[in-house]
Amino acid sequence: MEIERINDNTVKFYLSYIDIEERGFTREEVWYNRDKSEELFWEMMDEINDETEFEVEGPLWIQVHAMNNGIEVTVTRAQMENNEIDFGVDESDKHFDPDPSLFTNPEQLMNELNDEPVVWTSDMFVFDDFENLIPLAKKIPAYAVQSSLYSFENKFYMHVIYDESEMDDDAKLDYCSIVSEYGSLSQVTIHRLEEYGKVIMESDVLKTVDKYFGE
Repeated sequence: MEIERINDNTVKFYLSYIDIEERGFTREEVWYNRDKSEELFWEMMDEINDETEFEVEGPLWIQVHAMNNGIEVTVTRAQMENNEIDFGVDESDKHFDPDPSLFTNPEQLMNELNDEPVVWTSDMFVFDDFENLIPLAKKIPAYAVQSSLYSFENKFYMHVIYDESEMDDDAKLDYCSIVSEYGSLSQVTIHRLEEYGKVIMESDVLKTVDKYFGE
């Protein structure tokens, strides 16, 4: 799980479906079963509190972005005046007021995830060494993607946005397969890289690497 503290009242975390399964839940339970989804949510909030000291105080507003490999959740504490809401210590942890799009209509969300799958629009790849990009840039054919490169914690991250009008899922899988020979998919979010990483190349990463570093 990746956790990012946005500000005093907002925290964001990314949870892959593998992370969810390792915690004893299934993807269907998260989207279909309100009790299970709330149980998972509070487990995550306990972990976040331990790591970032983000305490639950009052109602929470929750936004969930479904991704091809997992979910990205943004949690914001509502700004309330002291006289507008008064929780006891025990009651505050039980007050769960999510965005209506999260749990109040799980059947619709399940349809979106299965019958009408979430569109696969982007990927993040991580490389242990910049040198790994050089043979990749030489080998990979032209694909309809936008890309940018960041350095973060001694690794290099390539963010790729697919052109939906040009690339179907098969083309995206082909692209991922080639890139994964030299790097791997990462759960680090573009938001985290934009805030904490360093931009190396703003566009056309592999084309630029091949131009300046290819033989």
